[in-house]
Amino acid sequence: MDKSNDFFTLKGYARMEKSQITSAMEDYLEMIYRMHQEKRDLRITALAEALNVKPSSASRMVTNLARQELVSFEKYGIISLTEKGASLGGYLLFRHEILHRFFCYLNHSSCELEQVEKVEHFIDSQTIWNMKLFLEKHQNEH
Repeated sequence: MDKSNDFFTLKGYARMEKSQITSAMEDYLEMIYRMHQEKRDLRITALAEALNVKPSSASRMVTNLARQELVSFEKYGIISLTEKGASLGGYLLFRHEILHRFFCYLNHSSCELEQVEKVEHFIDSQTIWNMKLFLEKHQNEH
């Protein structure tokens, strides 16, 4: 039965996606990817500092990411991205940057980080690519 025109709650749509990755996990993975781009050896304390969370929270989340085979990590060791983690992390950073550019363009501002954080987990990849195409077209006109 086609349910493409049916309405669901946010939780209902989330159940249909069946993703094992939560919004919080995405935030951590995006930051890990971002910090790896800076060629830094990444440890729990640095990650916790970057995300303004307690080291114990960062440690729990990195352990969850390791269970999903997105990072490699041993207690008190360096956090490394797996191939799967690097691929997803790259997309998450791309999504973040496109949304930030889009909201800055739309709102004529230079910083829309709060807005991006509030919506980035709810927009699908097709919409992100369409936003990218929109920005390429409209930013070249100005």
